[in-house]
Amino acid sequence: MPGKKITDQQVRKYKEARRQTTQQIAAARMGISVRSARRIEQADGLPSQRGPRTWRTRADPLADVWEQELVPLLEREPGLQGRTLLEELQRRHGEVFGDGVLRTVQRRIRMWRAEHGHEKEVFFSQANPPGRLALSDFTVCDELRITVGGEHFAHRLYQFALAYSGWRHAELVCGGESFAALAQGLQNALWALGGVPEEHRTDSLSAAFNSLAEAETLTRRYEDLCRHYGLRPSRNNLGQSHENGAIESRQGSLKGALEQALLLRGHREFATTADYQRFVAEVVTRLNRRIQTRLSEERSQLAALPVRRTSEYEEIEARVTKFSTVSIRRVLYSVPSRLIGHRLQFRLYPERLEGWLGGVCVFESARGAVPAGKRRGKQLDYRHLLPALKRKPGAFARWALRDDMFPRAEYRQTWERLIETLPERQACKLMVGLLDLAARGACEVQLAQILGGLLQAGTLPDLEGLEARFAPRQTPLPAVTVSLPALSVYDGLYEVAA
Repeated sequence: MPGKKITDQQVRKYKEARRQTTQQIAAARMGISVRSARRIEQADGLPSQRGPRTWRTRADPLADVWEQELVPLLEREPGLQGRTLLEELQRRHGEVFGDGVLRTVQRRIRMWRAEHGHEKEVFFSQANPPGRLALSDFTVCDELRITVGGEHFAHRLYQFALAYSGWRHAELVCGGESFAALAQGLQNALWALGGVPEEHRTDSLSAAFNSLAEAETLTRRYEDLCRHYGLRPSRNNLGQSHENGAIESRQGSLKGALEQALLLRGHREFATTADYQRFVAEVVTRLNRRIQTRLSEERSQLAALPVRRTSEYEEIEARVTKFSTVSIRRVLYSVPSRLIGHRLQFRLYPERLEGWLGGVCVFESARGAVPAGKRRGKQLDYRHLLPALKRKPGAFARWALRDDMFPRAEYRQTWERLIETLPERQACKLMVGLLDLAARGACEVQLAQILGGLLQAGTLPDLEGLEARFAPRQTPLPAVTVSLPALSVYDGLYEVAA
């Protein structure tokens, strides 16, 4: 067949068939051309007994320029490509070298690099015995196009894997890479596995800190975490992801399995993040079913778990400003005004933030994130600022954080309508009253739906009517009449007892 060399066996079989039939029929039986059959009959020995061809079938088109012009360029810049060198020849010599010479240039460059090129990096595959190595890594999952509640859900996945058996554990990470996410994911994985390997490897964790001081603190806390479980901590060099290859390859297989499961599911919408986490757990469980034999072998080599878990949060100390806000990890949080001036100890979990004062938790909020392309994020709760806004409603008009405080788009659009239609003071009082009603009546969603309808109708909200509809009603206390028995009744009881 074209492009394939004729083997010794084909030659022997051809000669056997040639003794019994014609040249054309014997060649057809062996799958070779008649021309090749003629060459076989003219040759003396087998193809393996012939030396390499030493003659050229055509003149070398690069004979005059290879050593004089192209080799010096390659010695100076070995990364030059064949197309670049051919264009340079065409620039120097005009139409002497056509585009048909490209393959010749590329073959000559490949041969030159094999003989004179630089040494290349060698990858050494590692053999990991059971129970020795576990790895952790984070991966961005935007390509899965997950939506939660109708909105795009930007998230990461933390994955823990055993190098020998391939057993894995994955968890949802709503924020960025952090020590809290690593600590929680690692501990959940170890307790789900039921044992502890000898070594735990991560990448450089450079995405989890912003300064040298934070890097030193994170390194110390990571070493303390591994010491609690009896793990030997290790990490690969910065930028050398192939050193963590046993987990990097599994990140691709995990996202591939999730993509296939989503295609079977028919849609990518989830009602809550908890539903999506359960979906990820089901996919990981199916992947782990494939390695039960190797997992049983590896579990016998794992060390025992400690008596209890260790802390899986990160602590940061910060003071609440006079604006009733605090900045944690480049995210601005609103806090109750009663905490202004206090210096709190904040505990950062992957999904929430707690503020502690004197051993008492005085503040809790969902964990905020920094939006893509921005330097800072905001996690504001209008309920924290309502008492102050009710006393100073006029400050609402030019409040720096006003647009980030609206709980839903309908409230922001209502404010834009109010400030265009009403005097500023009246618009501020009405808007603050609507937010207060949403908080007091626990009707944020229902009130937003009504405001959306009023916006479409082009009318302004009636605060008194809405308060009559949503404000919490006081339940009248029932009238209870207590009649006390006469003391002589107790004398009768004593006589019966006697």
